[in-house]
Amino acid sequence: MSATPLPDPRTRPSDGVPDGGVPDGGVPGGVTPGTGGLVDRHGRVATDLRVSLTDRCNLRCTYCMPPEGLQWLPKVEQLTDDEVGRLVRIGVEELGIREVRFTGGEPLLRPGLVGIVAAATALAPRPEVSLTTNAIGLARVAPALAAAGLDRINVSLDTLDRERFRTLTHRDRLDDVLAGLRAARDAGLTPVKVNAVLLRGVNEDDAVPLLDFCLEHGYQLRFIEQMPLDAHHAWTRNEMVTAEDVLERLSAAHDLTADTEERGSAPAERWLVDGGPATVGVIASVTRSFCGTCDRTRLTADGQIRNCLFAREESDLRTAMREGASDAELADRWRIATLAKLPGHGIDDPSFLQPSRPMSAIGG
Repeated sequence: MSATPLPDPRTRPSDGVPDGGVPDGGVPGGVTPGTGGLVDRHGRVATDLRVSLTDRCNLRCTYCMPPEGLQWLPKVEQLTDDEVGRLVRIGVEELGIREVRFTGGEPLLRPGLVGIVAAATALAPRPEVSLTTNAIGLARVAPALAAAGLDRINVSLDTLDRERFRTLTHRDRLDDVLAGLRAARDAGLTPVKVNAVLLRGVNEDDAVPLLDFCLEHGYQLRFIEQMPLDAHHAWTRNEMVTAEDVLERLSAAHDLTADTEERGSAPAERWLVDGGPATVGVIASVTRSFCGTCDRTRLTADGQIRNCLFAREESDLRTAMREGASDAELADRWRIATLAKLPGHGIDDPSFLQPSRPMSAIGG
């Protein structure tokens, strides 16, 4: 089968903002500080909140951190469960957040995870609540997460080969990940999505086996281009497996047809596999950026707001909160942080600098 070229991404304007721009009057989205939601100067509205619950992880994926790990955040610097719950509540009740995803590090290492999820799903209006995890330990906690109201799970899995998994993660835990996937499906945390990153010369051959595995078990597979977010700053674009590379490999084994459903602000370009209804997604974060429709805001485990995954600056909510700031004051700080969001991540710009924090400390 021939390689399938990527189409132009389908997009939609941000709510209430014609063509994603600034409406008449010069105020992005019609929102002024002190009122409304999270709107930047380019008219994008943030409704998707990613919350990192810890910077710790029990794997050592080569594209994320060194084998010996990193210097973890001191516990006193991390948000408490109540502080996480308060900021999520402010996001939902005051700022228009409609989706909340808990990430890490590895969020299953957070002792209070189930309670944090339950607090988020009890909010009104109720947000969609999901979790991104490496699935180690998920087999034990999936029923409790489902009972707490968690809607769905994303699992990171880059290979089905045991030795390759050990090489990539420096841990022999593939069986635990597969057990976690099954437990998530059995607990009704669906659709279960699998996120995979391919590395040149390491696991490129896993593209088709991963897709076949997900088709067999009813999981939704998403390939993500490797991004410059590794702790040792070794990422180079010319060694990256691109979305085009992934599609070429998949097209050798399956017939891929571009999904005509509008993707909105979703990062994945979706393809029907062998006529559907099963799909595979490709998130071309580097080669085909989707910054123009980005609707995300991020909260780190130590209470910093990041308006972009690649931001070089953060806005501190933890200190203000611990010094007695009101909900309204915290909401305004969040709005102000959002206004400064740049139009794009700038990876192609010669002046681009990788964030000082790696992915594990930012939250996926």
